[in-house]
Amino acid sequence: MTTLTLGRASIPAKYLPVLVTGCLFVAMFMVGGIRYEGFATGQIILNVFIDNAFLLVMAVGMTFVILTGGIDLSVGSVVALSTMISASLMAGPGWPPYLVVPLVLAIGSGLGLVMGYIVHAFDIQPFIVTLAGMFLARGLCYTIGTDSIPIEDPTFTAFAQTRIDLFADMWISPSVIIALVVVAVAAYVLRYTRFGRSVYATGGSEQSALLMGLPVGRTKITVYTISGFCSALGGVLLSFYMLSGYGLHAVGMELDVIAAVVIGGTLLTGGSGFLLGTVLGVLVLGLIQTIISFEGTLSSWWTKIFIGLLLFVFILLQRLFSARSRR
Repeated sequence: MTTLTLGRASIPAKYLPVLVTGCLFVAMFMVGGIRYEGFATGQIILNVFIDNAFLLVMAVGMTFVILTGGIDLSVGSVVALSTMISASLMAGPGWPPYLVVPLVLAIGSGLGLVMGYIVHAFDIQPFIVTLAGMFLARGLCYTIGTDSIPIEDPTFTAFAQTRIDLFADMWISPSVIIALVVVAVAAYVLRYTRFGRSVYATGGSEQSALLMGLPVGRTKITVYTISGFCSALGGVLLSFYMLSGYGLHAVGMELDVIAAVVIGGTLLTGGSGFLLGTVLGVLVLGLIQTIISFEGTLSSWWTKIFIGLLLFVFILLQRLFSARSRR
């Protein structure tokens, strides 16, 4: 195992990307605290979680996919489709949320299952299959409606507007609790279950995983199903956040999700990465948006510029670590 030696301490190379992301987040927070009054508070961190709970859930599903060496470009469109289905069913037929939410989650999981099956059964590149899924889901949004549909269901809006008070006047939303539960369950699955080990083995070397008798096909289908479920759940959380359904919600968000996972240290080639890194990647993206908001003089497009620069840096770091591990 390749290690980095710092004084008397040796750090395994697989932990280095997560360490770098964590240090980057701390450095950004410290710089923001020095530059802006009222920045260095606990509520700022909690606000990043509140504003990006849906992105964190989506990133969890994407982490499973990328760990197997795949990619899912459909996540943003599935999020939009989830918001449209939720809003239209509650606004039109007047379905209650406890029926709408399970239906939305089932539809998202079903789309992921179908894409995963096609990727495995027909040996087609995930990029092509999920690109088709992206267009399909986005197109289905516009068959439901082309305008924004407000969500006015009392139960749904009451839950969306609930504040969970913590201490020292800090608070979070229920969406943050849901996102953290998803992270905890996913981390347990990856760390302590046979399926989790199969995910890492498939991404490390699919041929070797087959020779070891691991269920590679079932694993690939399952990770896309998980991604579809997480995208649909992310759509529900975005519905809480926006209280509307719209076909243009989450346009380009699949790129933000991939960026968060890569910045979190998960290798695009698969086989290496941690959910803690994904959480830190989402926090870094959210903190960039917060800093730009505090600055006040910068366009929101600077967020994309900074994310692009960070992606270049982390891809180069991945290349460097991969080259060192082969020596």
